[in-house]
Amino acid sequence: MDLSNQTVLVTGAGGFIGSHLVEALLAKGCRVRALVKYNSRNDWGNLEQLPPELQAQLDIISGDITDPFLVRQAVKGCAAVFHLAALIGIPYSYVAPQHYVNVNVQGTLNVLEACRSEGVQKLVHTSTSETYGTALYTPIDEAHPLQGQSPYSASKIAADKMAESYFLSFDLPVATIRPFNTFGPRQSARAIIPTIISQALAYDKTRQPIKVGSLDPQRDFTFVKDTAQGFIRVAECDQSVGQVINVGSGQTQTIGDTLNLILDILGQPNIPVITEAQRIRPEKSEVGLLLADNRKAQELLNWQSQTNFRQGLSQTIEAIEASLGLYKTGIYNV
Repeated sequence: MDLSNQTVLVTGAGGFIGSHLVEALLAKGCRVRALVKYNSRNDWGNLEQLPPELQAQLDIISGDITDPFLVRQAVKGCAAVFHLAALIGIPYSYVAPQHYVNVNVQGTLNVLEACRSEGVQKLVHTSTSETYGTALYTPIDEAHPLQGQSPYSASKIAADKMAESYFLSFDLPVATIRPFNTFGPRQSARAIIPTIISQALAYDKTRQPIKVGSLDPQRDFTFVKDTAQGFIRVAECDQSVGQVINVGSGQTQTIGDTLNLILDILGQPNIPVITEAQRIRPEKSEVGLLLADNRKAQELLNWQSQTNFRQGLSQTIEAIEASLGLYKTGIYNV
C-alpha cells in the first residue's frame, strides 16, 4: 500500500524511534495521528523537539496503551497503524516485570484487537533484537530461536506471538519489524551510546569518569533515520504481511570499541572510564552478541542501512551537545 495521503496512527509517538518515524511519515505526506502517554503536564515527549510547523500538522492523542477503549478510538479511521508503544530497557524490567506485561503484552493485545475491529489495512508491530537473546549462530536471521533472557525480552516475545496469532487466527494484516540496537538523536540515557556521550560531554565540568557496565558485548547499531525508513518500507510492502523482518546494519561493534570511537570523535581520548557493578546485567541475562542477518529486509523491502556508524555517532553527539541539560549525567538511568 502507498502511505501517501493516508491517515496513519503511531503509538509511542513521543518516544525515540516514534518521533523520528512521525517526521518521516509527515515528509511522505501522511496525515499522522500520534498517540503519546498521558501526563498532567501535557508533555508530548520527543515530539516537543519537532519544529512547531510539524507539530501543527499532527493529531495528537494523549492516553495509555493499556486502555482498550482509548486505543479503539485512536485506531478508528486509520489505514495503517505503527505500534511502537512499549516499556523499554532491560534494567527496569528486573524491578518491575508486571509493568512490562501490562504494557507490552496487554497493550499490544489492545492494539491488535482494535485493528481487527476497525479493519485496518496494515499493522506494523515493533519487536526487538533482544528477543533473540545471546546468539546461537551469527548472523541472526528471523528463524533464530527466541530466548527470554530478561523480563523485557520475554514480554516482547509474548507480544510478538500475539501478533503472529492474530495473523494466523484472524487474518489480520500484521507485519513484525525487529530493529537491532537503534541509536541517534533524542535517545534517552537508558541506552549505552547516549550514556557515554552525555558523560563525556559533561566531563570538563564534572571531572567525573565515564561510568559504564560491561565493555565486551557486541551490538549491531543502526541509525534511527534508517530504522524509521525500515518501518515505512514494511508498511508499504504487501509481501510483508505475516512476516518478521530484521532491520539492522549487518555489522557489529563491542561497547568498548564504541566508547573509544566516541572519545576519538570528541577529541578526548584520555577521559577516564570505570566499570560500575550496578550497570552490569546478571550473567545469564546479558546478551553477548547481536548481529543482524538483514537479507530479508534487502530482498523483500529493498532496505539497508544508509548511515555509517561514525557518521551516525557524529550526528548523535551534535544533538546531545545541544540538549545536554536534559541528561542527568551524575546518576545511573535505569
